[in-house]
Amino acid sequence: MNVFEAGLVEDITIEGDSVTVEANLAQFDPRTSTEVMDTMLHAVRDVAGVESAHVEPAEVDTGDRVSIAEIDTVIAVASTKGGVGKSTVATQLACTFAADRDVGLFDADIFGPNVPSLLDVDGPILSDDDDNPIPATVGGMEVISVGLMTEGGPLAWRGAMAHDALSDLFADTAWDDPDTLVIDLPPGTSDVLLTTLQEVPIDGVVFVTTPFHTSVEDTRRSRRLFEENGVPVLGYVLNMDHFVCDDCEKNHDMFPGGTLTEELDMPALTRLPFSPDLQAQPKPGTAPEAFERLAESVGEQLDDADRLELPEDPVDIRGLEAQQRVERVRGTFESLDSGESLYLVSDRDPTPVGEFLVTLTGTDGDPTDVLPEFTTERRGLEKWVLKAVSP
Repeated sequence: MNVFEAGLVEDITIEGDSVTVEANLAQFDPRTSTEVMDTMLHAVRDVAGVESAHVEPAEVDTGDRVSIAEIDTVIAVASTKGGVGKSTVATQLACTFAADRDVGLFDADIFGPNVPSLLDVDGPILSDDDDNPIPATVGGMEVISVGLMTEGGPLAWRGAMAHDALSDLFADTAWDDPDTLVIDLPPGTSDVLLTTLQEVPIDGVVFVTTPFHTSVEDTRRSRRLFEENGVPVLGYVLNMDHFVCDDCEKNHDMFPGGTLTEELDMPALTRLPFSPDLQAQPKPGTAPEAFERLAESVGEQLDDADRLELPEDPVDIRGLEAQQRVERVRGTFESLDSGESLYLVSDRDPTPVGEFLVTLTGTDGDPTDVLPEFTTERRGLEKWVLKAVSP
């Protein structure tokens, strides 16, 4: 198959002995795109009568791209310490999901972005007509990382710079509507991590730890940060749990003496061995069996999390004065027929709203007893949601 049959030639312009070829390179990662352009350039130069040749990438058709807020499912992978295998787990999890759905991978580890090297993908990345970054594509999986923009330069940014850079990347990246997004979070509990929790609607977090006691203890303490920001904790991955001896073919603990994992008070999603098989380069759509089990466990925990789904037009009282809040809630709730639902978004705990709704029914008592359904859920530092069904 030649470049024409493969659909790589978008247009050819000939002016005297000068030839310009527009190449459709959307299907390739940046490194492969450069190689294809070089090959095409040499081929054009070899044509008799051509004195000047140019190969340029055709304008990218961005289509209907979406923001991170519009992605159906967002899963974060976190660790309290570096070096525990967080980026490897995040990348392998995304590659596993890519076998049966459209997947994006966001490398938010802004001080040490390892995803590009794990997937062997280079920058620079392309942008759309509004200069929003378009993720690179690896095996059909979308990937964005600050490591694709810095060309190997040092990432010694101060906190404010890192905060702004990550906020811009979250807000501006133009995704091709993936079903699932996996975010590789920075380790620890820095301001950069808090930025992510406050600005991204995360459906669940997976912790990665080793059996070493300090890693386990720090993981136990840090789960509260995610819960306080309305992020469901799906469970933990115990990495480097054991190894298989080549001589006896038996499992041996990497950290003899047991662990404190029972104190984590969260589901154990999987236990990964220290194995060369798990250190191989991740490939989108394929994964070692251990990560297939992890993907299944994560899916089950997401189903159990059962987060409240909001309609497109909930009652949003954020930023309103107290009396305005009261009137918006009163007007909406009193207009409902029996069995219809009030969906509310607030910047503070809306639990007292339940008591107000009970007074509107002309009765008294606890909202969970008086109303057919009353649910509140924290989604972030300044975002709560509420669902109340009219009796």
